[in-house]
Amino acid sequence: MSQEIKSHLFAVRTTGGQEKVVMNLLQNKIKTSKVSLLSVLLVDNLKGYIVLEAKDANAAFDALQGIRHIRGQLRGELEFKDIEGYLVTKSNAPQIAIDNVVEIIGGPFKGMKATVTRVDNDKQEATVILLDAPYQLPVTVDSNYLKISSA
Repeated sequence: MSQEIKSHLFAVRTTGGQEKVVMNLLQNKIKTSKVSLLSVLLVDNLKGYIVLEAKDANAAFDALQGIRHIRGQLRGELEFKDIEGYLVTKSNAPQIAIDNVVEIIGGPFKGMKATVTRVDNDKQEATVILLDAPYQLPVTVDSNYLKISSA
């Protein structure tokens, strides 16, 4: 029987551009001493911040002591929903089916409508035939660039 540990998420402000340095320093501190951090998250889109997962606020505070480039800790805790978008990439591939009319929302064919002829869920790609072209032109497109069209 495994016991589930209740964890808390904390946002830590760092010097801009030094997030990876702080991560390495925390990693070394975890290896050399008994610091009870569960995980550390570095988000590319969130410059100047890292996210710590710890058992409680005291554990997070203890882990941060003596680490260079740390500018402070945001008050309170983060909710999982605040960082979920950075952790899970949602794919459109399962929603897209053969013979669906889709609109291409990215890439060189952006704005064109097409009919789906093949879907590859493993590669997250779909082969489509452009409706706006004067002849049938099959094109393989990333499924994240497709949106199911209403018309």
